[in-house]
Amino acid sequence: MSNSDKVAWDTQELPQGDAKAKVVQNMFDAIAPRYDMVNRIMTFRLDTRWRKIAVRKLALAKGARVLDLASGTGDLCVDLRKAGLIPLSFDMSFGMLAADHSKAPRVQADILRLPIATQSVDGVTCGFALRNLVDLNVFFHEIARVTKSGGRIALLDVSTPTNPLIRWGNSVYFGKVVPRIGGLLSNRAAYNYLPKSVAYLPSPEQLVTMLQNAGFEHVRHEQLSGGLTQLMHATKK
Repeated sequence: MSNSDKVAWDTQELPQGDAKAKVVQNMFDAIAPRYDMVNRIMTFRLDTRWRKIAVRKLALAKGARVLDLASGTGDLCVDLRKAGLIPLSFDMSFGMLAADHSKAPRVQADILRLPIATQSVDGVTCGFALRNLVDLNVFFHEIARVTKSGGRIALLDVSTPTNPLIRWGNSVYFGKVVPRIGGLLSNRAAYNYLPKSVAYLPSPEQLVTMLQNAGFEHVRHEQLSGGLTQLMHATKK
């Protein structure tokens, strides 16, 4: 990892384009060994609940084939398999794939350009990675391309609570406490960057419109745990 990448995590300005892709890949390679432990601690294990809800909202029959994109260490793949589904794991970070514990088939790939045939899978999941992608429009069109008609998607990411009190508490915790936890247990620079990366996300209304324009219907946007997390699920037209 270069010094310039480390500096990019600590800058006030968020990286864009190819620079963002490089920073994100290097960052997740660096934090992979302790990623699961830090997640459990900083979310008080709520992350496990959010993933289970996402799999339930996917509402696919047993035996359906599901791509888990930006799969990280494979937590969603584990939940997908428990639900009787067949997960396939895709991530750009080799470090994350190396730390995968799901035993699902793994592929290192750019999820904006999936090496998957058109209309070849029954569903797609993505957990807490939308804000790390260079182009969400491209991503939404790509998952629409690979998903069969009638297939389902479920996408999780962090959110900004609408309740003022919860929003204030979340901003203090996510902006001040989480970087300290990350610094003690993993990488302070990376966990300084991650709270700031929420700024990459469009509004819920924009996200719904983008999914509709990409070819999805029955798009639903839900706030989980008072708006700490958002979940979008939809059906491919």
